[in-house]
Amino acid sequence: MATDTTSTLALLIDGDNASPKIIVGLLAEIANYGTASVKRVYGDWTGPNLKGWKECLLEHSIQPVQQFAYTTGKNATDGAMIIDGMDLLYTGRFSGFCIVSSDSDFARLAARIREQGVTVYGFGERKTPRPFITACDKFVYFDVLNTSEQSAAAPLPKTAATKPAAAQSKLDKATLDMLSKAVAASADEDGRANLARVGAHLAKQAPDFDARNYGFPRLSDLVEASSIVDVERVGENPKVIMVKLK
Repeated sequence: MATDTTSTLALLIDGDNASPKIIVGLLAEIANYGTASVKRVYGDWTGPNLKGWKECLLEHSIQPVQQFAYTTGKNATDGAMIIDGMDLLYTGRFSGFCIVSSDSDFARLAARIREQGVTVYGFGERKTPRPFITACDKFVYFDVLNTSEQSAAAPLPKTAATKPAAAQSKLDKATLDMLSKAVAASADEDGRANLARVGAHLAKQAPDFDARNYGFPRLSDLVEASSIVDVERVGENPKVIMVKLK
């Protein structure tokens, strides 16, 4: 999906649902889409659970938003984020929202923001429910966010929810089929397609499609490894990558 790095973004983080270890990689990823002029993290700051977030708030200029847990077992943080998200949406100042959570409760918020013609970028764990993922324009998993903290940390266990991207480098038939259809749909009369258009089409099919999920740093690396397309690089500054099904 083509992005405009001059876009003004609102970043809303569910502090009860995300680790502060992702913050460096998260902010680096968001910089690819625009500038987060609003950065807020929500949670109950009276308890010990958000201690890690407290240590990085000033360094990254993130505003903490206090939300007391009124009832045991109920997440009041979600409600506060949803209300603030709608308030920010109605200002008309933002071209995109970044919602950081693995909670399906934000699916309706994401859908409502998109109804207004505003882009939604979601960030969460691999266990994130599908309704929230598909409600976003683009969804990025935490484990593909490269940070110095994560590199130094002990390896995560290879469970379904936390399996590292590098371990998923095999391109399965479903992925190859989706890539093939995206190339065919984006191709001109001679069968050649601009890779940027292919990427945009893939994002429409699956918001969580990301080359890094398969162990590749860029989409161009993934398509070359797929062996189902011929890759041609045209021109300089910028170099245009064209692909054609074999």
